[in-house]
Amino acid sequence: MDPVVLALVLLAAVLHASWNALVKVGGDPFVRLAVLNVVSGLCALPLLFLVAPPAMASWPYLCGSVVIHLAYNVTLAYGYRFGDLSHVYPIARGIAPPLVALGAWLMAGESPGPIGALAILVISGAIASLAFTPGWRLGPLTPVWFALATGLSIAGYTICDGLGGRAAGDVLGYIAWLFVLDAVPFGLIVAFWRRDDLARQLRASWHASVLGGVLALGAYGLVIWAMSQAPMASVSALRETSVIMAALIGTRLLREPLGTRRVVAASAVALGVVLLEAGPTM
Repeated sequence: MDPVVLALVLLAAVLHASWNALVKVGGDPFVRLAVLNVVSGLCALPLLFLVAPPAMASWPYLCGSVVIHLAYNVTLAYGYRFGDLSHVYPIARGIAPPLVALGAWLMAGESPGPIGALAILVISGAIASLAFTPGWRLGPLTPVWFALATGLSIAGYTICDGLGGRAAGDVLGYIAWLFVLDAVPFGLIVAFWRRDDLARQLRASWHASVLGGVLALGAYGLVIWAMSQAPMASVSALRETSVIMAALIGTRLLREPLGTRRVVAASAVALGVVLLEAGPTM
């Protein structure tokens, strides 16, 4: 992977963990996530007039991504409603890379090779292990199921956007249209669903949600661009190093313990990144 692409994906990982923490820290996660999406869409709106629209070949992927993102937003919000950041986030992010690798192999003919496959397994296994308690037991099953559903949707929209960005001609046009379209359905659903308490929730959380929207636009925009330059499975796995930042944010802001086992798991993630860079895609 090109060093510039590598650095930008790592930056995207930091931004991604940060906006997830802003959704989790307080208030209604549905309202925060809806405002975040609307802000991202508004930030991307001017780009529609500055970049070329995506090619017609990319629109099936774009529409598919918008639908899958709706499922992602719902399951993520429920996950944070019932579970902790350091519990839900690692499960959701940890299950995605092997699913993306499988999808990239089936749909794009990308094979990471033996070392790359081992790296993806190491990264995914290490991230998933962070979801367990010190006694190696999972927490309550409700957030686990929502986290798994979130991970499945992550894999789905990652594959859609990886292929869509490549087919778009101008990847910036694809990114702009995705964020604008993605802001509409979930925002309308939450506005109707929370209409009786929406004003109070907005007053309580709009500052964090606006900041989160800007971070989310930067985080996923960088990832889509990176997937147009590098193998989808590699970008997806590298992006999941955001779980380290999420664990640190959870410790600092949410007072969730990290523990020796989690430090070891984070080190295993770093080892997986090294292996991923050492294994060329076939």
